[in-house]
Amino acid sequence: MKISYKTYLNDRLKQVDFHGQLTYPLYIQVTYERKTIFFKSYYFELFAKERYCLKIPGTSIAEGPGLLQVIGMETEVIKFIAKKHPDDFSLEVFKKDYAYYSKDLCNELESGFIDYLYTFFYDEGMPALAETIKTGSRSTIAYDIVRDLKIALNNKVYDKLIENSFYYAPPYLPVYGFMKEIKKWPMLCLTAMEWDNMDTVRAFKEYVEVHYPGMKSTELIRQVNNWSP
Repeated sequence: MKISYKTYLNDRLKQVDFHGQLTYPLYIQVTYERKTIFFKSYYFELFAKERYCLKIPGTSIAEGPGLLQVIGMETEVIKFIAKKHPDDFSLEVFKKDYAYYSKDLCNELESGFIDYLYTFFYDEGMPALAETIKTGSRSTIAYDIVRDLKIALNNKVYDKLIENSFYYAPPYLPVYGFMKEIKKWPMLCLTAMEWDNMDTVRAFKEYVEVHYPGMKSTELIRQVNNWSP
């Protein structure tokens, strides 16, 4: 099975800002049986977001993921999909699997969790905070918002916020917390490809049993498994 691929900067498009660096968007080219497809890099789009950039207060200095790190992740998922289909590979199969396995579970679960925070604070009579969180989440990671809320809120409200999240929100908090234990900044993501590995699932189960002893780890795993792009 002869599959060839490459990453390239698409100079037919306008340059974009990638954490202080002007660059053309990253694209992927995959060729199989004399047919070729071209598509935008998922990880370039993901890690170009402002939330993945660390800014030093009082300066113009900003640090974030580099293009080489993004290219490395693209290469990894492409090789993973090719290995997964030794006998039934096709470009159609590749496109479907890429759309699934490349996805960052933290990013996918976050929007539903932000919706939960928005509703929670409205119900608690704090609509201004609800609106602030919804707006601020565009540039701030939701997990970090919750970390600061632990300082800002009284224990009763904070405990209610966390407990209710397990019933009314996606399992974002345990997934992101687990990811932070096994990954290093700035590549803070947990992909569906990584979740496909039973060692990852077992490690997540152990993490939940230590940090969320009141929750059934098997139920949280089921919720993550039911995620779909």
